[in-house]
Amino acid sequence: MVHVPTQWHLDPAAERAEYDRHENHPNDAGYRQFLSRLATPLLERLRPGSNGLDFGCGPGPALAAMLREHGHEVSLHDLYYHPNPQALSQRWDFITATEVVEHLSQPLLVLDQLWTCLKPNGWLGIMTKRVKNQEAFKHWHYKSDPTHISYFSEQSFTWLAQRWDARLEILGNDVVLLQKTGAHLHKQ
Repeated sequence: MVHVPTQWHLDPAAERAEYDRHENHPNDAGYRQFLSRLATPLLERLRPGSNGLDFGCGPGPALAAMLREHGHEVSLHDLYYHPNPQALSQRWDFITATEVVEHLSQPLLVLDQLWTCLKPNGWLGIMTKRVKNQEAFKHWHYKSDPTHISYFSEQSFTWLAQRWDARLEILGNDVVLLQKTGAHLHKQ
């Protein structure tokens, strides 16, 4: 994992201003196609009528809409656009974090918190570009976004899966699914 030093993090107002420039609308076909890279494999694994949380959903929670269209209940939590801190004290069948983890200043703390919110056999779906190697990182466009401060590699997710005793599925270049298998559940 690569993490930007704290002194280079944006303050909350500047961070929010960057997010306000994004144009991700729930009915945008291109955006839905982009999100389907996570939605499709997650939907294949969910039981009917599952209850989930779209963590870091942004101002236009398109993924939540897509999952609701398939009969799932989805709550929202986003620091700036849909603050719902009580969602982090509930239990969920699934939690999604699409294009979120790269923005976390304390990624392990937040991911551990999300993991404890999952019910046994629940799914954590993460979508983020992954670091391939040091040389590729030097020229990587993804790091030019000033709100991107945490970069994960395949090894980062393998480490998390081992930490949580989770089932790990790495799909494509940017989707990771982790299942809380029940073999070893974190105690609070």
